[in-house]
Amino acid sequence: MATAVDQAPTRNSAPAPAADAAPIADPGPLGLAAFALTTFVLSTFNAGILPKTVEAVVLPLALFYGGFAQVLAGMWEFKKGNTFGALAFTSYGAFWLSFAALVKFVAGDLPAADAEKGIGVFLLAWTIFTLYMTLASLRTSGILIAVFVTLSITFIALTVGAFAGNSSISTLGGYLGLLTALEAWYASAAGVTASTFGRPVLPTWAR
Repeated sequence: MATAVDQAPTRNSAPAPAADAAPIADPGPLGLAAFALTTFVLSTFNAGILPKTVEAVVLPLALFYGGFAQVLAGMWEFKKGNTFGALAFTSYGAFWLSFAALVKFVAGDLPAADAEKGIGVFLLAWTIFTLYMTLASLRTSGILIAVFVTLSITFIALTVGAFAGNSSISTLGGYLGLLTALEAWYASAAGVTASTFGRPVLPTWAR
């Protein structure tokens, strides 16, 4: 049963596996769940719901679930010939791995006067990537379009907040991140329930 991620166009993808090749389970729900959960936890701190003093709890999630698990999901999407899913999961998995490294090994050594600019350009680069992935998502499903549109706005808010040193805009980005996480969880739930029930349970508004 195809999920929202599987509905991406694959005209330029690798040829379909031979009929006798062993099928693999759909990696989409895993990649979406890993992205959603890690985004949710970080966004609770960005939104100011939880104190920054305990923000480091997100780093293990960013390393193992948002990072490593998502990269694996991306590799399995490559095997399935799904270019969109492969690029999205591998890239955002690498985002979380690089975020963990940035916070743990780099951020503390940045000059205070320029630290916000450094974080800003890091976020800006991911904003650009997310914007063209949003364009590609227009051929997937309604729920994935919602995820990428909201994620784009989230990155824009966080980028502007970082460059401007404006905590209010960054807080808005945190709340937008929470919405993005909920949408991604919904897409993951739609995929896994479709697989276990053998039919669509939650609508994804495929295009």
